[in-house]
Amino acid sequence: MSQHLVYVTAATNEEARAIAKTIVAERLAGALEWVYWWDGPVQSEPEVSFILKTKSELLEPLIARIKALHSYDCPCVVALPIAVGNLDFLNFIDKKTV
Repeated sequence: MSQHLVYVTAATNEEARAIAKTIVAERLAGALEWVYWWDGPVQSEPEVSFILKTKSELLEPLIARIKALHSYDCPCVVALPIAVGNLDFLNFIDKKTV
């Protein structure tokens, strides 16, 4: 079984917290001012990023759920595989997700 860190951004701390709480409650993952280009000019607005911990088989439902909860038309959701890590921590991810 392989685990992933999932990088997500949100418009506010409140939105990030709400998404993270729902994702953790549904056991899809465990729960973490931006300048960017979007739709023409360079934008500068507050943005929040957080990191979720999950396993491979939950990536598709996790991404779908984040998209359903998110205020953005095209939310940033990127999964990064964990190549090496603390085995106790990796086992924790397996136990805390469905």
